[in-house]
Amino acid sequence: MAANSENKLQLVHSHIRAFPDFPKEGILFRDICPILKDPAALTAVTDLFEEHVRQNHKQVELIVGLDARGFLFGPLLAQRLGVGFVLIRKKGKLPGATASVAYDLEYGKAEAEVQEDSVAPRQKVLLIDDLLATGGTMYAAIQLMKKQQADILGCMVVIELKELNGVDKLKPHSVFSLVQY
Repeated sequence: MAANSENKLQLVHSHIRAFPDFPKEGILFRDICPILKDPAALTAVTDLFEEHVRQNHKQVELIVGLDARGFLFGPLLAQRLGVGFVLIRKKGKLPGATASVAYDLEYGKAEAEVQEDSVAPRQKVLLIDDLLATGGTMYAAIQLMKKQQADILGCMVVIELKELNGVDKLKPHSVFSLVQY
């Protein structure tokens, strides 16, 4: 990794806060809010994602962001790349005809959906979110994109919690993470 990229990665890392016992006892929550508050840190995240995509996924046509923090990074990246952005939302939040999948979360169950006309069959997509923990939410997004017959190029996250092995659930899809704990 180039020195400039390494500096950006250090900047991102320095803007992630840890909150013990949130949202419940025994969980160490990694907070990205300081990244969003600092223009240089937010630019660094976008730069690092853009660099990765331009080097590895030149054929991408859509960035697909997961509710809700994928919405923070995805549109910025899509704009930089000159491609579209699509939302995957929690059930009941999108108008019109939707496709949906049910999935398990770390703390319960949920359902995700996408507007049926937002992704065309064979469109090349990259999924983006802030965090990969157990992989449940990203796995649901992958299943949703498969329902849409999209070509999934990979997944991207700001933070990966390695000890929870979320990447194993997403195989054979690749996961690119900026920061790992």
